[in-house]
Amino acid sequence: MAIVPTSHVLIVSAILVLIGIFGVLLRRNLLFMLLSLEIMLNGSALAFVAASAHWQQPDGQVFVMFIMAMAAAEVAVGLALILQIYRRVSTLDADALNLMRG
Repeated sequence: MAIVPTSHVLIVSAILVLIGIFGVLLRRNLLFMLLSLEIMLNGSALAFVAASAHWQQPDGQVFVMFIMAMAAAEVAVGLALILQIYRRVSTLDADALNLMRG
């Protein structure tokens, strides 16, 4: 069985978080912004699992269960809100929604 060093897993986790941050900052579509938030949550969950395996403590895995539950709730509420926004204004562009507000 191959053992992956903790530093490699943390580097992948940091890359996932950075991809999520860039996705939220650069994309203006609400659906892609929600997807980028999910990528950031998965990156942080991977870091918790790596730390849990490194120190051989189950605490990180418990945090991952909370992150997964929170991500599921966020997707359910977020998709419902995005669907209502799309039905009301027929666009998911965050800049267009901001202009319509004022």
